[in-house]
Amino acid sequence: MKTVVSASAEETMTLGRRIGEAILQLPALFSIALTGDLGAGKTCLIQGLAKGLGVDEGYYITSPTFNIINEYPAGVKRLCHLDLYRLGAPDELEYIGFEDLLGEDAVVAVEWPDLLREDGFVFNLELRFEFDKDFNRIIRIIPSGQQGTNLLSTLSLP
Repeated sequence: MKTVVSASAEETMTLGRRIGEAILQLPALFSIALTGDLGAGKTCLIQGLAKGLGVDEGYYITSPTFNIINEYPAGVKRLCHLDLYRLGAPDELEYIGFEDLLGEDAVVAVEWPDLLREDGFVFNLELRFEFDKDFNRIIRIIPSGQQGTNLLSTLSLP
């Protein structure tokens, strides 16, 4: 596990960009769980992730709170950004077409990922967001499996 302190939206986006650039070096599906309170910086990190993956600047990256899924082409990869806050049960994942997203070219970033975990889905990386007393974002990066561990080691974080 690594911990990053982000004092601004720009620093959070930079971390996201670096993660996206590192993911481009991987040949397979990559999944990221993002947890934390509303306004903690999850979507801000996804905006940086999109830049790192090469999503065209013409796309406005927003939280898919009401859409549930936003999908963006990113050159050799696809960014699939999900917000599962409004889902009530794991079987609803089938109705939104979650399985259809899981191709080798997919980068799946999920806000409010608990339903997927309940369904047995394993994420390569988890990012936990919280605030410190000075309102800096504290981002804990927790890898899972070889792919997540390898990605975290390539980021060269302190």
